[in-house]
Amino acid sequence: MKKVTGIGGVFFKCDNPKGMNEWYTKNLGLPNSGYGATFEWRQDDDPSKKGSTTWSTFPQDSKHFNPSAKPFMINYRVENIVALVDELKKDNVTIIDEIAEYEYGKFVHVLDPEGNIIELWEPVDDVD
Repeated sequence: MKKVTGIGGVFFKCDNPKGMNEWYTKNLGLPNSGYGATFEWRQDDDPSKKGSTTWSTFPQDSKHFNPSAKPFMINYRVENIVALVDELKKDNVTIIDEIAEYEYGKFVHVLDPEGNIIELWEPVDDVD
């Protein structure tokens, strides 16, 4: 079973998310939707499938990364989140929440050994 298939997103806390978004747009050309940037691409092993990677800022007081005290979160794309969560449970990995399903995919959050929150995402990728 494939586990992680790529990076789905990088999220970090900052004092001024709007100002940071503007700085990254002006100085590095990151397209900004107000919540950050989304980079679209095609999958190597099947170019008919589209994928995306998100870059996004959060305010310092965001609770989105809890229970981690770290100011960042990485989202990893996975192929079969249900099977992966079953494996992680067998290995005593801390699972923070239940798998949540949205129109754009399934999500679950886990902690690594140093308390970093990890978001796992089984995306619903577009196909041409």
